[in-house]
Amino acid sequence: MFPDTNKGYNYEDCRATADWLMAQTDIRPKVGIVCGSGLGGLADMLKDQVVFNYKDIPNFPQSTVHGHAGRLVFGTLKGRPCVCMQGRFHLYEGYPIQKITLPMRIFKLIGVETVMLTNAAGGLNQDFKVGDIMIMKDHINMPGFAGNNPLAGPNEERFGVRFPCMSDAYDRELQQLAMNVGLELGYGDFLKEGVYCVLGGPSFETIAECRMLHRLGADAVGMSTVHEVIVARHCGMRVFALSLITNQSVMDYDSEEKANHEEVLQTGKQRAQQLERLVSTMVTRIEHNNYA
Repeated sequence: MFPDTNKGYNYEDCRATADWLMAQTDIRPKVGIVCGSGLGGLADMLKDQVVFNYKDIPNFPQSTVHGHAGRLVFGTLKGRPCVCMQGRFHLYEGYPIQKITLPMRIFKLIGVETVMLTNAAGGLNQDFKVGDIMIMKDHINMPGFAGNNPLAGPNEERFGVRFPCMSDAYDRELQQLAMNVGLELGYGDFLKEGVYCVLGGPSFETIAECRMLHRLGADAVGMSTVHEVIVARHCGMRVFALSLITNQSVMDYDSEEKANHEEVLQTGKQRAQQLERLVSTMVTRIEHNNYA
């Protein structure tokens, strides 16, 4: 027999949580948004809000990181029903990887069809500047190389197949939509695209690690998002993700620079409104194009 690795996050538990949420609100979101470090303002844009603290939601983990509020917010964004996670969960908080990604399965069960994720990341690409917004076109899943994948253990067929494809993880139509909207809004100078590499954290990367990741083809590095993307794709949701480049990764032994979380939150504040406008405008366009 397999050990019960899915205790607290099997199909029945996810269903119970989804049913509990749907009994508390009439909002039936088609779009789910996940806010990264310092980017929780997206949720504040929602009208007609119904707010749940993570601690009050059955089976839900709790966020322990400064800059992550720990609230699930239902509401409408320019008339479009949405649900927004203000604060996410990370491997470095000590949660099992299945628990980190549990909200994606709950999104699916409440009717979400498109997931939009944001994160704060370190820039590895030498052409990136602090404050750039990178549309994620692909990822490198470092913990997955070592067997730490959210889909490990018995597969739950009611969510998806045993061996899901990841070569199309990031929806190309949504990437193009983001580029078009970004250019319309005048964001061309700081809107980029690239490959995101996830690491476990919480310690920031060494210089040797940054150099290695850059050579492997990573443009940015962070500690989130990829696990959620894998689970969202497993259960058939469309995925779009953005990284806010909050610091330039240190690649030179002579550099005096040091990565720190305060810098991450500060850059988030400076660029947050533009990122929020980009995402909220995209949400209205997804509706018009019948994408979701």
